[in-house]
Amino acid sequence: MNTGDLYNLTKSPPIKSTQELRKISTAYFKDLEASSNDPNQKIAWCSSVGPAELLLALGFKVYYPENHTAMLGTSRLANKYIPAAIAQGYSPEICSYLTSDIGAFLHKETPFTKAYGLKEVPKPDVLAFNTNQCRDIQDWFNWYSKKLNIPIIGINSPSFVDDVKENHIHSVVTQLKDMIPVLEKISDQSFEKKKLNHIVNLSFQCSEKWQEVLETAKVAPSPITFWDSCIHMLPAVVLRGSQIAIDYYKMLKEELIERIENNEAAVPNEEFRIYWEGMPIWGKIRSLSEHLCDSQTSVVASTYCSSWIFTDLGSSTNEPFTNMAKAYTKLFINRSESSKEDYLIDKFKTFNIDGVIFHNARTCPNNSNTNYGMPKRLENRQNIPSIVIDADLNDLNVYSEEQTKTKIDAFVEQLAGV
Repeated sequence: MNTGDLYNLTKSPPIKSTQELRKISTAYFKDLEASSNDPNQKIAWCSSVGPAELLLALGFKVYYPENHTAMLGTSRLANKYIPAAIAQGYSPEICSYLTSDIGAFLHKETPFTKAYGLKEVPKPDVLAFNTNQCRDIQDWFNWYSKKLNIPIIGINSPSFVDDVKENHIHSVVTQLKDMIPVLEKISDQSFEKKKLNHIVNLSFQCSEKWQEVLETAKVAPSPITFWDSCIHMLPAVVLRGSQIAIDYYKMLKEELIERIENNEAAVPNEEFRIYWEGMPIWGKIRSLSEHLCDSQTSVVASTYCSSWIFTDLGSSTNEPFTNMAKAYTKLFINRSESSKEDYLIDKFKTFNIDGVIFHNARTCPNNSNTNYGMPKRLENRQNIPSIVIDADLNDLNVYSEEQTKTKIDAFVEQLAGV
């Protein structure tokens, strides 16, 4: 797979803004590489929905290992590296992000070399996590902390939350503030609330613009698909807290509005509108996109890509810690079953969904909502049909292409009433 393929994984008409995405992505990774060689510049590794704004406010360059693992999956390299982590004692049943990333480190290889010319991933000065996603992120970062003798700090978020209450927020705010002395010592910078507030506001604006991009898919035919969004979400993940991300999504939205005005569909002759619930199957984005496009079926919305919509970052003026705590605690993945169901029903209505594809990811139970009856309950409540695809985010050894496409074909026939 060549470098360009990382940004061109769908059968949709090419998105012109992708050229700018390549530029800003390359600049981001080149800046990380330069920072690695600068003894005065500190680098923090951060979980993708961790305390990035606090790190940026204290002058850290921020690297997100989950972005690296998504590239391992997209490049279909994960299965080369997973056995090395298993040899370290990790189960093949745990997060394949964790096992593929650690395996790549042990092999001293990275897809960043081919994509951006980097010899290696940037070495951290501190590791910062938030367990709002799962426990695996803490275990993942702990391995690097011990291996590289690097300090690790984190937030232990409340999980399976129904209504987010003040005690939940207070707990996370306290933990965020407790990070400050440690980060000040490592960065050799003093914390300034004004600076944090500014960066949180930039993240909020990025979130707003990303939401506006995703919501262009409310129009039928949709100008963008889930598959496209998996690529164009990158600035929302690695560049939130910067003006660069805001400007990019302004440009992307303008292009999508132009598509709508010209009746240019991401899936020509769109007939069915699908919601994708769960993680992407990174190594199969292209084949799944092509297969569904051939069936005139557009995957117009997803839980996954909406995970970087943090509207609560702008909820209170001059209260950055409270805003961060609200945004990162209200995350879909660590909510109760009933909260998730209400959220999904609202999305089905918003995007005029005909059917749902649930991805039951073998190594990511926290991002799989198929094991406790949710698909059936939603079908009973909303009368929207669904199917479950058994696969994984990175481990393609558990994926059957033939069975998956056969199941999708039967589902499309069901939607058509054949």
